Amino acid sequence: MDDRKISGFNAFLMLALIIFWGSSFVVVKVALREGLTPIAIATFRFLVAGILFVIAILIERERKEDYRFLIEKKDFPTLIFLALSGVTFFFVAQYTGIQMAGASIAAILVCLLSPILITVLSAAMLNEKLMKSQFLGVGIAACGTFIVVTGGTINVPNSQTFFLGSLILLSTPILWTLYSLVGKKIMDKHDAFLVVAIVNVLGGLLLLPFSLYEGSFHQILSLSFYGWLSILYLAVTCSLIGYYIWFYVIKKVGAAVTSSFLFAEPLVTVLFAVTFVDEQLSIFIPIGGLLIFIGVYLVTRK
Repeated sequence: MDDRKISGFNAFLMLALIIFWGSSFVVVKVALREGLTPIAIATFRFLVAGILFVIAILIERERKEDYRFLIEKKDFPTLIFLALSGVTFFFVAQYTGIQMAGASIAAILVCLLSPILITVLSAAMLNEKLMKSQFLGVGIAACGTFIVVTGGTINVPNSQTFFLGSLILLSTPILWTLYSLVGKKIMDKHDAFLVVAIVNVLGGLLLLPFSLYEGSFHQILSLSFYGWLSILYLAVTCSLIGYYIWFYVIKKVGAAVTSSFLFAEPLVTVLFAVTFVDEQLSIFIPIGGLLIFIGVYLVTRK
């Protein structure tokens, strides 16, 4: 169990990180309003981020002569899987869900359900028994998810678009869980930032066929100022700087302390969504989000 304390500087870095990642859901909403499709946003973000990651890795290699740049051939299929689950499919689903259901729903489902799924599946894979409080936490979180997605009724809430968008968003914590569990071994084996860089590059390239098939890739030629600003914000702060902060703080204080900050991310998203894109929240969304948060606490507490 990691009991290292976090310094004021590292706490500041993590607060900046959750602002970057929490606001990203709202920035996507802004990009959608500029006429970009969800696939186009994801494609442009990760093509730009991929270029930035390549530059960062090359700089790192120049700084450290013994820096291992290559990944073993046998790990390449795993990297493809990580690119598909953690970038290509994940962000297409997330951005489509934001367009249909809203930024707040997206943040609540992916940020709060992922820790539960990771804990439950890790226990199942390692044949570990879950405590009664953890089973209770799963049940409470499931109730919270039902309330968030359906508005607390068994009828389709408000519109079919909202309901379908919420169902699409339910795939994001599953995809992120698969990405996290499969990626753990390879990130222990190789430099974690190098793995993330390669996954970002591959994820961007794998998004290209979707964008070309959809016919949205040409939008890169007619991006508005706010469109480019949104793409650059997502690529620079959320991808490049965000992952630098993430792995730097994990190295300093451990994963447990670092991950605890992420539970505040949905709150950041809700505040940004209400303030900047006039997103309307029914009373059921914060109630459901609170239940999911309680469930996460019961499942993940030591």
